[in-house]
Amino acid sequence: MKGKKLNLFSTVMFGLSAIIGSGWMFGSSQAAKIAGPAAIIAWILGAILVAMIAMVYVEIGTMFPEDGAMSRFTMYTHGSFLGHIASWANWLSLLAILPIEAVASTQYMSTWPWKWAQWTHGFMSHGELSAEGLMMATLLIFVFTLINYWSVTIMAKFNNFISVFKLFVPIITMIVLITSHFDWTNMGTTTSQFMPNGTSSIFIAIGSAGIIYSYVAFQTVINLGNDIVKPAVNIRRGIILSLLISALIYISLQIVFIGSLPKSIISAGWSHISFNSPFADLAILLNVYWLSTLIYFTAFISPVGSGIAFSASASKSLSSMPKNKHLPKFLSKTNNKYNTPRVALAVDFMVSFLLILMFKNWALLSRVVAASTLISLLTGPVVAGSLRRMGPDFKRPTKIRGMKYLAPVVFDLISLAIYWSMFPTTVQVIVIIIVGLPIYLIYDYRRGFKEFKQKMYASLWIIVHLIGLSVISWIGSTDFGGLNLIKYPIDFVVIIAFSTIMYYWAINSSYHSGYFDDARKLNSKVNMG
Repeated sequence: MKGKKLNLFSTVMFGLSAIIGSGWMFGSSQAAKIAGPAAIIAWILGAILVAMIAMVYVEIGTMFPEDGAMSRFTMYTHGSFLGHIASWANWLSLLAILPIEAVASTQYMSTWPWKWAQWTHGFMSHGELSAEGLMMATLLIFVFTLINYWSVTIMAKFNNFISVFKLFVPIITMIVLITSHFDWTNMGTTTSQFMPNGTSSIFIAIGSAGIIYSYVAFQTVINLGNDIVKPAVNIRRGIILSLLISALIYISLQIVFIGSLPKSIISAGWSHISFNSPFADLAILLNVYWLSTLIYFTAFISPVGSGIAFSASASKSLSSMPKNKHLPKFLSKTNNKYNTPRVALAVDFMVSFLLILMFKNWALLSRVVAASTLISLLTGPVVAGSLRRMGPDFKRPTKIRGMKYLAPVVFDLISLAIYWSMFPTTVQVIVIIIVGLPIYLIYDYRRGFKEFKQKMYASLWIIVHLIGLSVISWIGSTDFGGLNLIKYPIDFVVIIAFSTIMYYWAINSSYHSGYFDDARKLNSKVNMG
């Protein structure tokens, strides 16, 4: 720490705490269930995909280091309407992780095997939170909020401790499981054994086994731009290091999980893998009871760490949105000695509680996160490509080589990731967008619908794109939930061709608004050191 800001170590720890949440407890099991040993490839490809997305955002994030930055980028190049859609989606994607992590912790607690913890067994009923579970999950969200209520400094000190702990336990788990039982033949001796469900299962695992969900948490670092020492360099370093470390951990965990499984489980078929607490249950099967105890405890601590990180990030995102002039100004209120957005934190707490009431288990909540995260990330490469055309003279502390080619490729890959999530996820994305539109229209009416035609045209591409992806998902291959009118892998070719056309429409619909002037003014203050 340096004063009240995050140094590089705290930035990396913050990123790791967000990325390594409940995903490490369930991701390996879910991916192996879908793709068998080929799940290892899914984690590798997922890391490469998210790293490419991150590089686009690193360039933009270091150009505009500000609180809640992810909620502002799109507005600079495409006006307030598309900016509102993107910021609304980004805020929801960050906010929904608070109840997800709280629900995850509560579900883990409900499986604690000790006699003294029998009172926790009533937290779940028929796969959903009971009344007692709702109270526990709400209490956890209150803790996330309370820690962030008193400055980023206190939050970071608490977070550093949890992050180190979260790194230590997965490593210990891998070492102990390997020494207890590890069989390389579990990986298979032929291609069909290594990839029992074909190549499409790898992409299904990336989209629906928590892989993308785990990795994309890198955006929390960008949303804390103003709270980082030397943001021009430490945003880039923090994201790269946290992604690299987390990728090594997740890939290694997948290898260890597959190699440590008893033959009796594998012989029944990969699709029959069914663990309530995968690594803890595996430790019990291998008679390493002390490890299962440690994992049960960590399964509670890890989501808490992520919840704290995302509580900070979601509040920064919400408090920055009134700058777009389409939400009440009181949400950005930070006039306290800790300079924390306490009103935004309180609103996030209340909305999180409503989300828990609506979606009472981890699986349902994860769909909300997947839909909103993908749509918010979809605008990143469009902004990067547009800024290269509109502001070639802007300061770029991290100027990514080949952005002309990287941006459209990343746009296509994000579109594919939406498809991999399987129909009807794309429809859910559109619903999430519609929810936020009335709020925008009310505030835009009060401002006289300025530049209305330009704003609508600059935003039309994303509506067409999402509807198009929905249709392709509906008629696409059965592997991804479609009617199989477009078979695999031709469906990938169709998605790529369609998305490429949409990308070039998107960057050509950018226009010079007053928000672009705000971007130029903010960028002029960037320190290139």
